[in-house]
Amino acid sequence: MRKSKVLAKWRAGEFARVCGLGHVIPFYIKHAAQNKYDGIWLDLEHRNFDPREVQHLLALCQLYDIDCMVRPPTVQRSRLYRYLEDGAAGLMIPFVSDAAMAREIVAATKYPPLGNRGLDGAGLDAGFGFDSWRPGSTYIKDANRETFIVAQIETPEAVANVDEIAAVDGIDALFVGPADLGLRLEAFPSFGMSVDDAVARVAGAAKRHRKVWARTASSIEEVDEYRRQGSLMIPHGSDFALSGLLKTAGEELDAMLG
Repeated sequence: MRKSKVLAKWRAGEFARVCGLGHVIPFYIKHAAQNKYDGIWLDLEHRNFDPREVQHLLALCQLYDIDCMVRPPTVQRSRLYRYLEDGAAGLMIPFVSDAAMAREIVAATKYPPLGNRGLDGAGLDAGFGFDSWRPGSTYIKDANRETFIVAQIETPEAVANVDEIAAVDGIDALFVGPADLGLRLEAFPSFGMSVDDAVARVAGAAKRHRKVWARTASSIEEVDEYRRQGSLMIPHGSDFALSGLLKTAGEELDAMLG
């Protein structure tokens, strides 16, 4: 099966270049791969996709040899591993607030002995059977080794439990969602912690358990700042950047037309 570029970077202690996609824009995938990105974060939590559209985008990621990290709209186990069967390199799971949930996610998405994922072997990830239905196949080990799970830390409870979450075998990275986490820290001031304090706790837990930590950033300057603090994934660039192109083009037309 295809090897994950994001995991290869993380295992080498290097920064993975990841951009975001929230709409069905096929050409975006080729352009991301051509511009040296290792992965695309496909957001199904806040965007509405038809399952066939997702399959189409995942197939293009396989074609152009770029990871797709799917943020799913559900934690239903068979739907989670179906994204992997369809070619996703990783899953980013929202609102992982304790170790029990982290273990459930690993159980759903990893094959035994690490998890309890259902086996079919007919999906794109297994070459539609060519990689799995042959004597001496290493598909099971390959699938466990070349797929990754990112747990989103978005609640005060998750911050409190971050060491236990990071300790779960099969969780590869901790991703701070500063918008949701900040909203909840503001709503419950008794927790007595800022987003920066929470990020420091997450980064500390990741270091202790040899996991990756990540977060979002609003500028390239912030990307550089967090990278220097040890983060190996800070998504930068998305399809929403097209709005900037339209703004510029609109201003050019304004200037031309007076």
